Amino acid sequence: MDEAVKPTNTVTRRVLVAGLAWLLCGGAAAQALQDPTRPPAGAMAVASAPSAAASGPQLQTILIGRGPGGRHLAVIDGETVRPGDTFRGARVARIAENEVELANGRERRVLRLYAPEAAKGGMTPVARPGALAQATTR
Repeated sequence: MDEAVKPTNTVTRRVLVAGLAWLLCGGAAAQALQDPTRPPAGAMAVASAPSAAASGPQLQTILIGRGPGGRHLAVIDGETVRPGDTFRGARVARIAENEVELANGRERRVLRLYAPEAAKGGMTPVARPGALAQATTR
C-alpha cells in the first residue's frame, strides 16, 4: 500500500517544485494578465496629471438616490460627505450629478467628477430600441 502512494507523492512534489520555480522566475502568464477593472489609459492620464494633484482635493465618486429626495453622497479624497457636511474647513453646499460645490465663507470651489476636456468629447446617449424603430419606420 505504501508503494502505491509513494509515486503519487513524488509526482506531486515534482509538480509543486516546478510550479514554485516557475512562479519565482516570474511566470510569463501571470505577468500578461491585466486588471479588468483598471480605467483606460486616457482616464489615468487625467487623474494622474501633476496639475490635478497640485490643485487640491479630488472628487472620486458621486452617489445619488433614485427616489424623489434621494440621498446625495460624494467621496472626496477618500472621505464620504453629504450636503451640509464639512470637508477640510469648507461646507458641502451642493452635490450634483457631475460636481460638488464647496463653500468657505464667500469663496466657492467646484470639484468636477470629469475633466472639462473629457466632458466635451463624452459619450453620446443611445436611443431606446423602441424609439429607434419608430424613427426608422417613419
